[in-house]
Amino acid sequence: MAELKKTQPVFIKVEQLRPAANGLNLTVKVVSSKIIMQRGQGRQMRLAECLVGDETGMVIFTARNDQVELMKEGSTVILRNAKIDMFKGSMRLAVDKWGRVEVTEPATFSVKEDNNLSLIEYELLNAIE
Repeated sequence: MAELKKTQPVFIKVEQLRPAANGLNLTVKVVSSKIIMQRGQGRQMRLAECLVGDETGMVIFTARNDQVELMKEGSTVILRNAKIDMFKGSMRLAVDKWGRVEVTEPATFSVKEDNNLSLIEYELLNAIE
């Protein structure tokens, strides 16, 4: 029986993000985080829009529920199995129940703040056969 080799996850840089991409692994710094929705008692629903980035650029990350606490300004986080959601024609990074957000050692890079990928508008083009 062949031994199953566990492959190391491939990490990409923010500038490599593309619409509809998924299965992404990134190490990013949280530039800012603001709660945009909070509702419900007990099992609360919370959403925060966080600007995250690395030395190649920034993108908006939508943090949900327990992820909100982890996305503190200045923290370095590893996003595992993240995906790109499109919102009004622009990219948003998200991690659903199949992925993980983990706080890690502070990164040494500084975020390239003049390359915000969430400011680029993509037009949805329907391919004509």
